[in-house]
Amino acid sequence: MSKTSSDNSRGHERKIRISDDLLWGIHPVYEALEQEAERISEIVVVKDRKGGKREEIIAQARAAGIKLNFVSSLRLIGDNASQARHQGVVARMSQTSLLPFDDLLEKFQSLVRQGKNPRIIVLDTLQDPHNIGAIIRSAHASGVDGVLLTRERSAPLGGTAAKSAAGAMSHIDICQVTNLVQSLQALKKAGAWVFGAVKDAEAQSLFESDLVLPACVVVGSEGAGIRPLVRKQCDVLLSIPMEGQLDSLNSSVAAGVIMFEMLRQRQG
Repeated sequence: MSKTSSDNSRGHERKIRISDDLLWGIHPVYEALEQEAERISEIVVVKDRKGGKREEIIAQARAAGIKLNFVSSLRLIGDNASQARHQGVVARMSQTSLLPFDDLLEKFQSLVRQGKNPRIIVLDTLQDPHNIGAIIRSAHASGVDGVLLTRERSAPLGGTAAKSAAGAMSHIDICQVTNLVQSLQALKKAGAWVFGAVKDAEAQSLFESDLVLPACVVVGSEGAGIRPLVRKQCDVLLSIPMEGQLDSLNSSVAAGVIMFEMLRQRQG
C-alpha cells in the first residue's frame, strides 16, 4: 500500500504558531522537499497565488504523499512572527525521518516469515504531543518494532513530542498514514492480530490476554478513544484492570502498561 496525499481545499484563514518544527517560505520548503521529504508531515499553501516553484512544491508533495492544506490566507503568530515572510507556504517538519507504510509492512511481514512476533503500537488521532512522545519512548524501551500514527487530527512530531520521547524517535520506526483502517487491514493480511485498548466493562482483561502474537495495539485519542471504524478492525478489545475511584488512565500511561505487559509475557 503506497502513501497517498490528503488535500484539504476548504478556504479559510489559518493561524499557525511559530515553533521548532515549522519551516516557511517557498525556497526553504522547496529545498526540504528535495532533501528530506520523508520528514515533512504537512504543507499549508495559500490558494490563488501563482509561481513555478509553488506549483512544483504542490506537485512534489502530492507525489510524496504529504498532507496538503489549501487556505484562503495564512498568518504566523508568536515570537518574531512579524519578521517571518512565509510567502504563502508553510511546512511542518518531524524531528525524525518517517518510514513509508510499504516499508513498515514489509518489515512486519519479514519478521512474521522468520517466525518472530513483531509488535506495533498504533496511535489513533492522539492530539497531545507530550503523550505521543512518551508513548514513543515507552515503545522503544519495551522493544516494540514500530509506531503507526494517523496524519489527520494528530499532534505533530515536532520539538514537544521529541523532547518527551527523550531521544527515542531516532531509534524506532515511525510511520504516519492517511487511512488507518486500510493500513490495519493490510497488517492483518500480513498476520497481525489487532488489539484495541478500551475502558469498556465487556472488554477482555489485559492480564488474561495472550499477547505473544504478531500484534498491533491501538490506543485512541485522549478524549473520544478509538474511532468506531478503527474499532471494527480490532480482533480483541483489551482493558486494564483498575482499582480506586478513576475509570481510565492517561493514553501514554495505558499504552505503557500494555507494551510492558507484552514484554513481560514474551520474556516469561
